[in-house]
Amino acid sequence: MGLLEFIKDYFLGFWDYETPKVMVVKNKKLGVIYRGVQFLVITYFIWYVFISQKAYQDSETRPESSVYTKMKGTALQGDHILDMVEYVRPSEGGDVISTILRREVTHNQRQGTCAEHFTVPSANCSKDADCTSREVNFDGNGQRTGRCVPYYNQAFKTCEIQTWCPIEDYAKSVVVAFREPALAEAINFTVYIKNAIHFPKFKVLRGNIKPNKRNGQKYLNKCHYNEKEHPYCPIFRLGYIAEQAREKFSELCRTGGVIGVFINWKCDLDLDPSECTPTYSFRRLDLRKNLPSSGYNFRFAKYYSKDGEEFRTLIKAFGIRLDVIVHGHAGRFSIIPTIINTVTAMTSVGICSIICDWIMLTFIDKNDIYSDRKFDDDSKVPSPGQLLTVPTEFTISYGSNHSDLSEGVAL
Repeated sequence: MGLLEFIKDYFLGFWDYETPKVMVVKNKKLGVIYRGVQFLVITYFIWYVFISQKAYQDSETRPESSVYTKMKGTALQGDHILDMVEYVRPSEGGDVISTILRREVTHNQRQGTCAEHFTVPSANCSKDADCTSREVNFDGNGQRTGRCVPYYNQAFKTCEIQTWCPIEDYAKSVVVAFREPALAEAINFTVYIKNAIHFPKFKVLRGNIKPNKRNGQKYLNKCHYNEKEHPYCPIFRLGYIAEQAREKFSELCRTGGVIGVFINWKCDLDLDPSECTPTYSFRRLDLRKNLPSSGYNFRFAKYYSKDGEEFRTLIKAFGIRLDVIVHGHAGRFSIIPTIINTVTAMTSVGICSIICDWIMLTFIDKNDIYSDRKFDDDSKVPSPGQLLTVPTEFTISYGSNHSDLSEGVAL
């Protein structure tokens, strides 16, 4: 066949019209497969797509949200009473709030010159030439003066630096820094988390506190969150949060940690608005498997003057940081996704016929009996005059597109 003839046949065949032909095959195995696949497809769309995923709804997954937090509680530290001003950071609240559980305090630091800590790279020296003046080592504690001085009362020397002296690492080694005991009472501190969420597509605004003009404040003053009894009381004990995150509170006091508070809104707006309530979950966010950087700590200082000279108290604080993360999903009935998914479901049922046709023509049709009946080409059909002179085994009527192979075909 030449190239021109091939192109001609392809061009002419492109304009042919194909129409499906219904053929009844009475084969029990094939029928069971056909109905079984139909059942699976229909079950998938009814149970998973429409009931579980609610494909008949228009949805919104990026709501607008605001979070306000406040912590309460008092603790006794020696002879001092600590309140939320002492241990809560930041004091104004937000979607991130931390509480101090343990502190390491370095007292009476002042601006001056002192020996760099010996663990700092290139800090050890034997003469002044080993120390470059005005050099700043970002792994160190200050700016070098160019002098090599004895490391406090030790025999070796390190480069002298200008900084707040004594440096924190040295203060720890000589017990100048004071390590306060952990706040055991902090396990009963409470965190109030107020959350409002807005779904702009549906113009719906919801909050995690039930509106109650009469006794709302009294109710919040005496309740703690419980999923069944107090779902509208977003007040959580730190001990409860640590327990839900599967963490030991004593370990958190020692090293600190970051815990995520996840507020999940899943609202079906076809139901009563009271059904749109949040659920809460808690999970440790920072890595803690024997890593030097595990836990959570930060530093801050308190400044004061003494005899006209400025001093500071450096505090390294270990505590729990709470990151409040809000997720939202809302859905409401809409005719457009309903029509789209219904049509998709109906057309997907056609997969059953494709699968069964492949099985029939590949594994059952050994003698090409089914393929001869399934695929007809009107160009190969004899003319009415030829039908009178040429004997045939089957008489096929083309006035109907329905064939029944229940008789005369070996299965």
